Amino acid sequence: MHIQDLPYSDPGVPDARSGPRFLWWLGRNQLGGQLKALAWGLLHFTAVSALPFCVGFAVQAVVDRSGTRLALTGGLLVLCGAAIAVGDTFLHRAAVTNWITAAARVQQLLARKAAQLGSALTQRVAAGEVVAVSTGDVEKIGWFVEAVSRFTAAALTVVVVGVGLLFYQPALGWVVAAGLPLVALAVLPLLPRATRRADFQRAKAGRATELASDTVAGLRVLRGIGGEDLFLDRYRRASQEVRRAAVRSARMWSLIAAIQVLVPGLLLIAVVWHGVHLARQGRVTVGELVTVYSSVMILNYPLQHFTEIAMAYSFSRPSAKRAARVLSLERATDTGGSRTDAVPDGDLYDPDTGLLAPAGRLTAVVCGDPDAAGHLAERLGGHPAEAATSVLLGGVPLDELPLETARTAVLVQDKDPVLLSGSLRELLDVPASGAVRAEDALAAAQCADVLEALVQGSLDVIDPLDARITERGRSLSGGQRQRLALARSLITDPEVLVLDEPTSAVDSHTEARIAEGIREVRSGRTTVLFTSSPLLLDRADRVVLVHEGEVGAVGVHRELVRTEPRYRAVVTRETDDEAALRNTRDHDGAPRGGALKEKEAALRGGTPEQKEAALRGGAPEQKEAALRGGALEEIEESA
Repeated sequence: MHIQDLPYSDPGVPDARSGPRFLWWLGRNQLGGQLKALAWGLLHFTAVSALPFCVGFAVQAVVDRSGTRLALTGGLLVLCGAAIAVGDTFLHRAAVTNWITAAARVQQLLARKAAQLGSALTQRVAAGEVVAVSTGDVEKIGWFVEAVSRFTAAALTVVVVGVGLLFYQPALGWVVAAGLPLVALAVLPLLPRATRRADFQRAKAGRATELASDTVAGLRVLRGIGGEDLFLDRYRRASQEVRRAAVRSARMWSLIAAIQVLVPGLLLIAVVWHGVHLARQGRVTVGELVTVYSSVMILNYPLQHFTEIAMAYSFSRPSAKRAARVLSLERATDTGGSRTDAVPDGDLYDPDTGLLAPAGRLTAVVCGDPDAAGHLAERLGGHPAEAATSVLLGGVPLDELPLETARTAVLVQDKDPVLLSGSLRELLDVPASGAVRAEDALAAAQCADVLEALVQGSLDVIDPLDARITERGRSLSGGQRQRLALARSLITDPEVLVLDEPTSAVDSHTEARIAEGIREVRSGRTTVLFTSSPLLLDRADRVVLVHEGEVGAVGVHRELVRTEPRYRAVVTRETDDEAALRNTRDHDGAPRGGALKEKEAALRGGTPEQKEAALRGGAPEQKEAALRGGALEEIEESA
């Protein structure tokens, strides 16, 4: 795999059972790149390790006054230098390729998983963790995958050189062979502690970054309440905690670096001391002593890769564990589907709640629980949080459709849509049928003032579509962001559009115009609107009340307000006391009898005893239940 060939056409199906298994899977899928890096690494390290032997031969040739051997040794040095240059160049190229391709594979896997799960991802994993995995953790995973081939080449070189020294000069070779494992493994006991300190530092740094981003995002509110100094002090304390954690981590890594210098130095001293003793006895020549000494010096270079691979694995293992955790998440429904890719049409029906949205009509859904409304909206789009009976579109279960087809058929806009940074033209450049123009969608969503604000906030911009939108649209108000998101959804023009509270941050006058705009643009298309706004409900073709997970009433807005107490309580925000007061009057507004003024006063603000007396009759328990939220029939009974 070459960098220019990225992205992968298919990143594969990862083994996400654990972090080490995921790392092993990545390595197996890059076997070609690993073997290529291994080959170039062997060439590079072998050529570097051959230099001491060439130097030893040259020194011995000078001692023996042999010009022929000196010239031959010079030629070998030239070949070694060329091999070092070529091997190092292509090893670096192969290693970087392995790093980037591994990181790209992980990022593609994470992006694919995020696209499959949709909003369910952030319900199971914090958004900050997903960002951390797709940025910092991806880099550490790529580092380990890339370092494996270089470590393998270094390890093979160390073994070859150690065995070669045993045959070349056994009297000194055994000292080197005994000391090399100590040099390679000396720092391993310290790595777990160093890794824990580094993880602690990253956690503190992440907390400080999160605090800073939250402060920046809420700066306008903080200034309004005079809270800048408070949050500044909090950030200072968090910053100092990061500094202290970084110092503790640096101390451990400095100790590891010191050991990496100390232990090889001790081995070198031992070799020189023993070599000088043997040279005095005439058991080794000067050239052999120089060769062994130089070999030990040169071996420090490949031995560093033992520490690097240990560090890379220590850092990448928790990163791989977090990545595997995200990649192991599954949708409640299958993404492949068992039916053809044809997009169905017809009525949208949810068997669990009994909700029916007739084709080509605007259906408003009223649900007293906002969370339940959000879950129901996701179900209608084919994104249930847990396995359940599938929603039907034209009689076809959405679960049996391929995920892309289901998303083409039904588009869900949640109550907190996100605006990506970029130009307005890029924001509105979404997959669409082409039947709705950007101008028509913006007009239907009442975005005229939003366009003016974007133009005023951008330099040298005449066309509003070229105006820039800041990160998450922070420069816009909540209502302006909602209207831009609504326009984006209208442009898509899906077969079924599900809108969850699309105007909750919009004033009533604008909301009324938006209702007319939605009716006009979505004419002949199926639209489901989750809302409790009377302005939107009054313009719906059909209104459905969903109460405690089931359809409780169906009709039009004005009829339901008059006849359905549960609907009226949600839409008009009617309190229990107001409901009880309403039921003390006849339909024409006349009181039902009794001391009317006292009864109304008691029901509006009296004590429980006064309310009981006002309602008269029935057991106190029945009266209290009626006043606290009983059904209309219970209140009338107690009265």
